Amino acid sequence: MELRYLRNFPFEAVTLLLLLNQVVNASVGNDPCRFPAVFNFGDSNSDTGGLSAAFGQAGPPHGESFFHGPAGRYCDGRLVIDFIAQSFGLPYLSAYLDALGSNFTHGANFATAGSTIRPQNTTLHQSGFSPFSLNVQWYQFNDFHHRVQTFRARKDDGIFKKLMPKTKDFERALYTFDIGQNDLTAGLFQNLTVDEVRESVPDILGQFKSVIKSVYDQGGRFFWIHNTGPFGCLPYVMARQLVTAGEIDRYGCVGLFNELAQFFNHQLKEIVNQLRDELPKAAIIYVDVYSVKYELITKAKRHGFVHPLRACCGHGGKYNFNLHMGCGGKVKVNGKDILIGKACEDPNVMINWDGVHYTQAANEWVFNQIVNGSFSDPPLPLGLACYKES
Repeated sequence: MELRYLRNFPFEAVTLLLLLNQVVNASVGNDPCRFPAVFNFGDSNSDTGGLSAAFGQAGPPHGESFFHGPAGRYCDGRLVIDFIAQSFGLPYLSAYLDALGSNFTHGANFATAGSTIRPQNTTLHQSGFSPFSLNVQWYQFNDFHHRVQTFRARKDDGIFKKLMPKTKDFERALYTFDIGQNDLTAGLFQNLTVDEVRESVPDILGQFKSVIKSVYDQGGRFFWIHNTGPFGCLPYVMARQLVTAGEIDRYGCVGLFNELAQFFNHQLKEIVNQLRDELPKAAIIYVDVYSVKYELITKAKRHGFVHPLRACCGHGGKYNFNLHMGCGGKVKVNGKDILIGKACEDPNVMINWDGVHYTQAANEWVFNQIVNGSFSDPPLPLGLACYKES
């Protein structure tokens, strides 16, 4: 933990935090909070199989770097949420929507790729945005929670009990949230101006706040909330006809869009502050992943990466991204399917996987920056996310 984040803390609190931080030593396998489960809400940045279960598997070469085949993730391997679960010694989270092979003993993942906080008035086919918006994910969690209680109340010790969390784990679990980027891009893709999208942010975050309070009402006490990343640096945004030469900054990103992300994040942090006042028993950690991702993209070479604005898996163009021919895309030639959307030779040195999402290597780098609390408010490491600011 960096001392510069502790200057406003009482001396006794600083001493305690430093001692506790030495205990976890940036590795939270034996975390003092002992979270028995993780419940995740979000979009593709943390989807471990939700959208694939609902609309068809994300095919090869997704998953090739770690799972050696498709694993429901829009990535070549693991996501930040996978590293979070792994750090607690928990299995990777099963998607709530995945009926086959799922084990919810240590939590569940309600995230789906393309999800927004605010429901969209379009279909997945029309816009690419998921029908499983945050309020729907909340409905799913609510139903899941009540059904677990029902099964646990039965006297028989059936197979269902062996695949679900204990009733008390809902109050001891960590609730993670990583969502909001798609709300901003959805507006831009509908030809709204940046100012018009900005005007929608209070309503979007009002709905986010309502879901957090609903989880709290169900017994949730420990929250780990990611802000949104610099989406103005992602190929799927830059490759669309939304960008003029004057909007490109010195790093090659769309500065105006990144400013919009920062505005959203500022408002999100205000919502978190309100929630701390309104939910006295909650410990809420706000995590600045924007700064981490922006550091990685703009100083890629320093951190061992190359081509920060180019997709590893894709086809054609300046960013190796084609809206109509994505990662794993095929065309028919003489009646045979020919793979066009191929993966690059070494995903381990690439930041962007498919024009939208990060590679496993980038996700692991991001996780390693945030796990010790250096980018958190209050500055607590992941293993101490159950502690409240004094």
